[in-house]
Amino acid sequence: MVAHAPRQGALEAHGNRVELNLAGKTALVTGASLGIGRAIAEELAAEGVNVVLNAREARRLDDVAGAIARSTHAKVIAAPGDMSVADDVTRVVETARSAFGRIDILINNAGSSPAGRIHDVSDETWLKSLTLKPLGYVRCARAVVPAMRQQRWGRIINIIGRSGHQPRPWYLVGGAANASLLNFTKALADELAPDNVLVNGVNPGPVQTPRWDDHIVQGARTRDEPEDRVLAQMIATVPLGRVGTPEEVSGIVAFLCSDRASFITGALINVDGGGTRCI
Repeated sequence: MVAHAPRQGALEAHGNRVELNLAGKTALVTGASLGIGRAIAEELAAEGVNVVLNAREARRLDDVAGAIARSTHAKVIAAPGDMSVADDVTRVVETARSAFGRIDILINNAGSSPAGRIHDVSDETWLKSLTLKPLGYVRCARAVVPAMRQQRWGRIINIIGRSGHQPRPWYLVGGAANASLLNFTKALADELAPDNVLVNGVNPGPVQTPRWDDHIVQGARTRDEPEDRVLAQMIATVPLGRVGTPEEVSGIVAFLCSDRASFITGALINVDGGGTRCI
């Protein structure tokens, strides 16, 4: 929907990369068929990580898993499921363990909320959104934490969003979900730190993905304004003056998964072109 600064893709940028020593680890990435989740999965696979991709649409997920496996030569499998359904969470985690024996890294990324003001969003929509994010993040973390504690190594990265810091009346559900995840991330990091299980949050700002395009459409409808005007207003909140790329998020996530970041836990890192207005 908008041009952004050219940047090398995750795989092309590894010619002179910093070695992260992640080869042989296993990661579960939720919401991995599109956008930021797919970029993270590809980045980790390029580092030699065994990657389990999760999303709801099985056919598209299979296609993405095959594409990443071919381009990176990593071991990549698809584990379709709905992270708002407790039984699906259990099944997906067991699929990952059955395939690779362990889960070292959890990337919580599945979840989106519709735009809407107080009278625009029904109770049903609130419950549906919050059952996926944040409750889906909580369930996934709960499922992997015991084994991570036992092996005394683990990484949980919650992809959250800058709206948790910056309330907006036309994005009530998403802001509330993200604010709760900021709290959850910090509290869980404190709990798991003695076991060398590190928990961090990444808050993307405007990033060019299909979800971003939907966000602009919904925002225009909610505000009763043209899409191009809403887009311009959103970009105006970013000091760098552009929308980011999924790879600009996936790079910091891969770093946080590595031992290069072994003294970072409970951090809430904004990847938003400088747009977050809080200290």
